Amino acid sequence: MLTLNTDITKISRVGAAAAKRLKKLGIETAGDLLFYFPFRYDDFSRLTPISELRPGASANIVGRIELIQNKRSPRKRMYITESLVSDDTGEVKVVWFNQPFIARNLRVGDKVSLAGKAEDDYGGIVMMSPVYEKITRGQAVHTQGLVPNYHLTANITQKQIRFLIKQIIGLARSAKDWLPEEISHAVKLLNLGDAIAKIHFPKTTADIDRARERLAFNELFLIQLQSQLIRRDALRSVSAKVAFKEEETKKFVDSLPFKLTGAQRKAAWEILRDMEKDKPMSRLLEGDVGSGKTVVAVIAMLNAALGGMQSVLMAPTEILARQHYGTICQLLSNFNVKIGLITRSVKKMYYVSSIKYQRKREEKNCLNTKYIILNTDIIIGTHALIQENVEFKNLALAIIDEQHRFGVDQRKALMKKNPNSNVPHLLSMTATPIPRSLALALYGDLDVSVIDEMPAGRKKVLTYAVPEEKREGAYNFIRGQIKQGRQVFVICPLIDISDKLGVKSVKEEFEKLDKKIFFDINIGFLHGKMKTKEKEEIMRDFLDNKIKILVSTSVVEVGVDVPNATIMMIESADRFGLAQLHQFRGRVGRSEYQSYCFLFAGNGDYGVPLSDKTLKRLQALVNCHNGFELAKMDLKFRGPGEVYGTAQKGFPELKIASLFDYQLMKQAQDAAVKLINQDASLNSWPELKEKAGGWEKAHLE
Repeated sequence: MLTLNTDITKISRVGAAAAKRLKKLGIETAGDLLFYFPFRYDDFSRLTPISELRPGASANIVGRIELIQNKRSPRKRMYITESLVSDDTGEVKVVWFNQPFIARNLRVGDKVSLAGKAEDDYGGIVMMSPVYEKITRGQAVHTQGLVPNYHLTANITQKQIRFLIKQIIGLARSAKDWLPEEISHAVKLLNLGDAIAKIHFPKTTADIDRARERLAFNELFLIQLQSQLIRRDALRSVSAKVAFKEEETKKFVDSLPFKLTGAQRKAAWEILRDMEKDKPMSRLLEGDVGSGKTVVAVIAMLNAALGGMQSVLMAPTEILARQHYGTICQLLSNFNVKIGLITRSVKKMYYVSSIKYQRKREEKNCLNTKYIILNTDIIIGTHALIQENVEFKNLALAIIDEQHRFGVDQRKALMKKNPNSNVPHLLSMTATPIPRSLALALYGDLDVSVIDEMPAGRKKVLTYAVPEEKREGAYNFIRGQIKQGRQVFVICPLIDISDKLGVKSVKEEFEKLDKKIFFDINIGFLHGKMKTKEKEEIMRDFLDNKIKILVSTSVVEVGVDVPNATIMMIESADRFGLAQLHQFRGRVGRSEYQSYCFLFAGNGDYGVPLSDKTLKRLQALVNCHNGFELAKMDLKFRGPGEVYGTAQKGFPELKIASLFDYQLMKQAQDAAVKLINQDASLNSWPELKEKAGGWEKAHLE
């Protein structure tokens, strides 16, 4: 008997090869499959008579196969399957490419349901490569009604995923509903089983809305519950008071080679006021790419150092940690502040005093992790810092850069590393811009500071959506920039080639640029499956201008500053959200040189025409340079048929909820506060307690 824990291989038509592919999507059990939600729907809820088919319009028709045959095309070396389908109103030609098996699956006389786009073919109507279903009994799953679409991996089709989910949809009733009943009733939510069934196979758009609301509430409620538990812990804790050193702070600000923006001054003041209290600060500093968050963090760290206390700044990668170290040493060169860098491969110290430079031998002997931590005011490193067996002297401030937020376990780990029992003040920084009200609602435990102004004189990155016929011109322009000594980022959505998805991959793009287009230029590639050491070596070579063009997946989205890179070229740009495209664009334009962003969309080698909505979305990026505005636009462009959430750096991964579900967030926050006021131990709701514990480990560690 099938249960939610049944291994995926026990489900009908899942062999070893299919199981391997499903595993790439994180699907290993029947339960995983059930909770693998669609991200949008095709609306085939209206049957179109064949006589009413119009070129360019998507339609669902039901008819009878009058003729079906395979032909061999000698020119393109492919099979062409041609069919004639009729209903009471007329007949239409149907064509499929390289799928000769269709002529074996469908026979003359079969009743068939077809869904796809009608096209003009020399004055007649033809349906090219529609999804087909033979109608035997019951309603069609793939071609009628609201048809779910899932994110796929190579060699898994929408039909396969739908077929597998249809087999086990009855298990939705046995899914454990951990949300307390009083909350479901108060917010008027569907029960969990119904929500799962309706998200996969809705009958109406109202079904999608109700199911999405319930599943999104689940995600947001767990985040809010976690936030309220963290806030409760924080109110019981004690932190060291960091006094505001007005004179020295003014001296530091005056020494900067640029003028602070009003938003930077306001954010710095909010942070300094928090640090003067004996309760731990929990603040999120968010600002657009290049808005100057680092200098605000340095003001806070300087005040801690002047008060004889330590700060730690943790970055997600070694490259970023080194970059912060270089920047902070430069900014604080007029102050007698000791700065340390601790990463896997580098241990460094910098400070201005009578013994500015130690002798090499001494340096070599004593520059280990323990020595640096005990002898510096500001420590910069990766998140491995809190995993290492180290103890700080008197840590007053912890700054987390561009990472999913710290959970309870990490805060406890930091507390244990302080010899006194003080909890450090916590500042999280992110470049994912969302409006302040939303950030406050999303994180009940964090106060929010927003830097919504860009430094004066920063040049806008000129952005262009490049049609395929102008690709050659773009390549020539890039070559010219490289001749002037500049460098180029090329971003692709995938690592490996996938014919089915029609999307550019890092490996094929690297091959093309390296062998055919820029064969005389040094090109490197980067993706998330590479080993950390390998990635950092490639990035270092790019920083040192040894690599001129870097082809990469979205791993470069965060942080790394390459002032010499002036071109950001994005392949299959239609596959990324606006906020993410804006993050990529922020990787260039970080120097005095004019920078450019070229958007190539899915009308390239694959001949896939772009929808009006996609063109408008890309045009929004061309016209707008404000991350907060683009984040709002991103939501508007997500149509009613799209339900998938957002996966953005610095914020929780949301499968169904969106960062813009403000109303639902407020309801989840109110419900979480009320619940914790009733019983903060959660012992009254054992299933919820178990779920919250598991969720914390999965998402916050």
